[in-house]
Amino acid sequence: MAESEKFTCLIVGAGPAGLSAGLVLARAGVEVAILERGEYPGSKNVMGGILFTTILGKLLPEFWKEAPVERHITHRRFSLLSRDGEVGFDFKTSAFDEPPFNHTWSVLRAKFDRWYAEQVEAAGAMLIPGMMVSELILDGGKVVGVKTEPGGEELRCDVVISAEGANSFLAEQVGLRPVHDPKHMAVAVKEVIGLPQKVIEDRFQLNDNQGSAWEIFGQAVKGTFGSGFVYTNKDSLSIGVGATIHDMNRHHLNPNDVLEQFKKHPSIQPLIRGGESLEYAAHMIPEGGFAHLPRMVTDGLMLTGDAAGLVNASHYHEGSNLAMASGVLAAETVIEAKNRNDFSAAALASYPRKLEESFVIKDLRKFQKVSAFFNENPHILRDYPDVMTDLLKDYFTISEKPKAQVEREVIAKFRSEIGVINLVKDLFKMGRALR
Repeated sequence: MAESEKFTCLIVGAGPAGLSAGLVLARAGVEVAILERGEYPGSKNVMGGILFTTILGKLLPEFWKEAPVERHITHRRFSLLSRDGEVGFDFKTSAFDEPPFNHTWSVLRAKFDRWYAEQVEAAGAMLIPGMMVSELILDGGKVVGVKTEPGGEELRCDVVISAEGANSFLAEQVGLRPVHDPKHMAVAVKEVIGLPQKVIEDRFQLNDNQGSAWEIFGQAVKGTFGSGFVYTNKDSLSIGVGATIHDMNRHHLNPNDVLEQFKKHPSIQPLIRGGESLEYAAHMIPEGGFAHLPRMVTDGLMLTGDAAGLVNASHYHEGSNLAMASGVLAAETVIEAKNRNDFSAAALASYPRKLEESFVIKDLRKFQKVSAFFNENPHILRDYPDVMTDLLKDYFTISEKPKAQVEREVIAKFRSEIGVINLVKDLFKMGRALR
């Protein structure tokens, strides 16, 4: 690469946000390079395994005919785990068997990101793998490029789009966000367990390429503010747990130990029995939500995806579609700035306005109280699963007691351990947090 070469835009990170931005820019004829620290896109990218594709479907219509996606999700399950039991809610519909398949797919990032990057390169973007950005280059307070490792090479540009992920050191360097608060950052660990396709379909009651997504709370993460998950791939399962760093530290938990305990739970162990461990990974997730979003722009720099804290940490657990949407909107802002030859913070300010007008910020605003609610009410995920499974166990235990007596005893136990007033208060507060 010639030392004097200058790009209109440099994108740091070849994940969903960075690749989506690169695709839009390349199609518009903008000189763009995507810098990826991994050996190839996806080699270091980690997520639970569900890709939401409302934005991808617009960028690459009917992508599923070529993309290495795993299964379209027709079955959603949400559960509270006690120490030895489970209370769950299931939803399954064949309506999600039809295109666009509810825009919900299980994927393995090492395969999918590599394929997506190929589409972006074919559109005209330059992809540079194996290059880590160590810092931003500033000129009079304006971002004018990046320094890279190895080699300390300097690359110049008019604007940088940061899609570097949750740690977002570049955003911290220029003061767009403070050092992360452990209460608002989660650490997740994930294992991919290989199983024959027929075994997966039998155990999860799936046909053909149907998939299941299971979100699990309570003792999945020892009652902390977090969750576990099990997602079906074609011939493997993605299984993992995640919780806030604050809770992990406060309870002296090791994420790897939590995952091992989760795998041994009576509701989980039969699903993974006989499987082969294929992959193990860890990942940071920004879960501060709307109330803790960073500033999105400064002179010559925009934040997207996890780097911008754009994760819906409610029960929806959405991140990939927010990341792609932010990448598209950032790219559109770059195109506008290029036409005006102005990459100042004032010129880039249309980007956060676009985010505000999109589902991205609207959804984050709706669920902005969720994180605070569970941090302030730890008993919800710590105590309720055990109490609920214990009450249901008593209710459904077969004996010679008259059913009326059983009901009276269960009601008395409920009043003793939870209480009607406490339950109403908790449901009211939870309703307000989700409103």
